[in-house]
Amino acid sequence: MLKKTTLAVALGIFAALLLAGVAGAEKATVVRAGNLVLRLNGGVTPKALPKKKPAPVTLRASANVSTVDGSHPPAAKTVTIDFDKHGTIDAKGLPVCRSAQLQARDTKAAKKACPHAIVGHGTTTVQVAFAEQAPFSSTGPLLFFNGGVHHGVTMMYVHAYVNVPTPTAIVTTVKVRKIHRGPYGTEAVATIPKIAGGSGSVTKFNFAIHRIFRRHGKKQSYLTARCGSGHFIAHATVKFDDGTSAAGSVLRQCRRR
Repeated sequence: MLKKTTLAVALGIFAALLLAGVAGAEKATVVRAGNLVLRLNGGVTPKALPKKKPAPVTLRASANVSTVDGSHPPAAKTVTIDFDKHGTIDAKGLPVCRSAQLQARDTKAAKKACPHAIVGHGTTTVQVAFAEQAPFSSTGPLLFFNGGVHHGVTMMYVHAYVNVPTPTAIVTTVKVRKIHRGPYGTEAVATIPKIAGGSGSVTKFNFAIHRIFRRHGKKQSYLTARCGSGHFIAHATVKFDDGTSAAGSVLRQCRRR
């Protein structure tokens, strides 16, 4: 049976910070769950949103994962987040990038391969712990690419380029689909590939997602949200390579304009 830990609390907060429509989150949230320590921050701008009509938003998020005893943290395998029904993603009409165009490419080459499909950017830090060696960390850029819409599923590819220990492109696939599950309207599932043969774990990241484009001559936003009920709710489930499964929910207020 997969272990349930108090990390559920931290992940619930993390889901809220990622949620389109979070009202605040200027101050970092620090959560300790067993040996793990998470420092989380994020939100969207603008902070005040309409009640009925979705408005364009920019999503920002950051996280820092460490351990109390300084040991190497476990690697995440999948992250599933159910988002409040008042936040939406719409990639129709946006140029598309394929995963094959990003594999084995550095950041400059990835940008050149799909310049018009970029929807976000940031940085990430990966810690690698090989057997009988001291762990080392590497920081590199993040790029988010629109992967198109297929059978109702919006695809997103997250390209990272880090030294683990040689320069390596890491491409994470995110699948986003509409759901009708109580207060939730969108589900996003990220599948994280093995890093350095399974010896690497993401320990830090920060990013912003925002894209305005034209469809049929009109401006369109990749991400939109509205403050329909005065609050947002999200639920996250993360599975790690050590067999741990953690889940949690959180409620956040939003401000109507």
